[in-house]
Amino acid sequence: SLAWENTVVLIGDSGVGKSNLLSRFTRNEFNLESKSTIGVEFATRSIQVDGKTIKAQIWDTAGQERYRAITSAYYRGAVGALLVYDIAKHLTYENVERWLKELRDHADNNIVIMLVGNKSDLRHLRAVPTDEARAFAEKNNLSFIETSALDSTNVEEAFKNILTEIYRIVSQKQIADRSAHDESPGNNVVDISVPPTTDGQKSNKLQCCQNL
Repeated sequence: SLAWENTVVLIGDSGVGKSNLLSRFTRNEFNLESKSTIGVEFATRSIQVDGKTIKAQIWDTAGQERYRAITSAYYRGAVGALLVYDIAKHLTYENVERWLKELRDHADNNIVIMLVGNKSDLRHLRAVPTDEARAFAEKNNLSFIETSALDSTNVEEAFKNILTEIYRIVSQKQIADRSAHDESPGNNVVDISVPPTTDGQKSNKLQCCQNL
């Protein structure tokens, strides 16, 4: 079978709505009382792309500085990243540049990155103009979308767009690899649920990193 030994990570400042984006996409849930993520959490969901079933594992990383050493380890091997800011808090947008640098430093050179302006339902409090963010994304070769985990706007589209882009890049590479090694095609399930590391400790570490 075809397997992607990688994952998609959610990164950005604490409080921008990463956990609720993840829960909205994977469970169609939203929690107003959502606490800050401690360490790293993950969830999975399967979607259809080009007639294939893609099983994606998405990792939600803590935004606080004190977890940076833990979370940056998850960038290695990730094939996609949603870089999230809050449209109503300009500082979270200003910090996108720092998060982007961190991704470039730790992640694979070919990682697919989408800039996500979350909380688009807070139109009356908007502090980051859409055009400004879109221009920044274009300049840095990122895709861009605005979402609302609260009312579901564009959440499905954000994840599906990045997963589709990743799938097409990876499947082209796999086809090339199969041709090179004269391997027979796999089945129709593409699994991207393997964690970024396989050190045997990860499952234990995850137990201590759930929301409290």
